[in-house]
Amino acid sequence: MQDNIIFVGTKPVMNYCLAVVTQFNSGADEVIIKARGKSIVRAVDTAEIVTRQFLSDVVKKNVSISTDSVETDEGTTNVSSIEIILGH
Repeated sequence: MQDNIIFVGTKPVMNYCLAVVTQFNSGADEVIIKARGKSIVRAVDTAEIVTRQFLSDVVKKNVSISTDSVETDEGTTNVSSIEIILGH
């Protein structure tokens, strides 16, 4: 697993912003923000806050959306996912 991937979950948005900024300050050229389901909102907020407030030289290089099939107790469910690539 790559170190420059941030998986967004249920923590506050600022935790993920700090993780992204830390990756860039550690020398990463690109940071990938990934989220599924209800966490997509938090991932988009993270990307926007980082690029607008913390690191103005970082841009959104690519945004990919998809649907993942997830096995649950009730069977297979489709869950939306997003991948946002930030870089210099």
